[in-house]
Amino acid sequence: MTAPASELTRLVDRFDDVTVRDLAWLLFAPDLLREGDAALAHPFASAQERDATLTWLKALDAAPQPLHGHARDPKFTRLGIYAESLVRFFLAHGPAARLIAANVPLRHQRRTIGECDFLLESASGARLHWELAVKFYLHIGDDDGDASRAARLSNYVGPNLQDRFDIKHARLMTHQLALTRRAEFALLGFDGPWQAQLFIKGRLFYHGLDGDQVAPAPEIGENHLRGWWLTASEWREARAIAPNDDRAWIVQPRMAWLASRRLDADAARTLIAESDAIRARLEGTIAPTMIAAYARDEAGNFVEESRGFIVPDDWPMRAREFAASAN
Repeated sequence: MTAPASELTRLVDRFDDVTVRDLAWLLFAPDLLREGDAALAHPFASAQERDATLTWLKALDAAPQPLHGHARDPKFTRLGIYAESLVRFFLAHGPAARLIAANVPLRHQRRTIGECDFLLESASGARLHWELAVKFYLHIGDDDGDASRAARLSNYVGPNLQDRFDIKHARLMTHQLALTRRAEFALLGFDGPWQAQLFIKGRLFYHGLDGDQVAPAPEIGENHLRGWWLTASEWREARAIAPNDDRAWIVQPRMAWLASRRLDADAARTLIAESDAIRARLEGTIAPTMIAAYARDEAGNFVEESRGFIVPDDWPMRAREFAASAN
């Protein structure tokens, strides 16, 4: 019961509070993986639970202090930990499944061998083990133009080239989803049986502003969220073609990579006025930088149009080497 991109925007934009928007994004965003490749988690077991959750989020939007107290912890400097706190709040206080335990460690000979993200019980009594992953990968194709080679999970790499989708996928499937089947888990005394499911959200970025035309790897969900990436030189050339672009460009800090943010008219005008400085800074980037483009809609409001990464000119070569190391 997740939503494609246009429906997701409509669902999230009804909420004003940024933290509530991020929670709504996690609950309604399309899964990164295709159903069948993995057993996927579904936050709502029925249309009634989905509607009840939207009503609950509306009330939370009007009085978000409990959510802020739970999720706006200064110690949460990693996006994954922040996302985990949002899902935990939903399971503990929302109108759908009931949280039994979170972050349950498994130990063998005093060594931690894994941690179950969430143990919960659905309204029908099913006991579910959820593993959460929120990932953002850039797709790097092969120079030889072989589509079959390009459509591989190993060609989805983290912006800092420290993570790759095939590695994460294997870890999730062979280790994390198997934790509740281990003898060490049985010793903890949680009555089962447990159904392991993957709660995987995020966005995949494809080369070029027409990256929507790239065929994804077969494991990827059909409606997954897409973005684009350009090298600094390609970005400079694109800006030269459209020097009077009236979009407002925002650099997205990592903790703002989930839901789109609101941009009022005054802020947009300021960003447009500073666009030359923003473009120059991006052209000289030394690390991959996520940006969002906000365009004026028919009502004169600025809404997020797209997201992308500007990467250093040598990044594609290093990324291809990282992807090729899977062979």
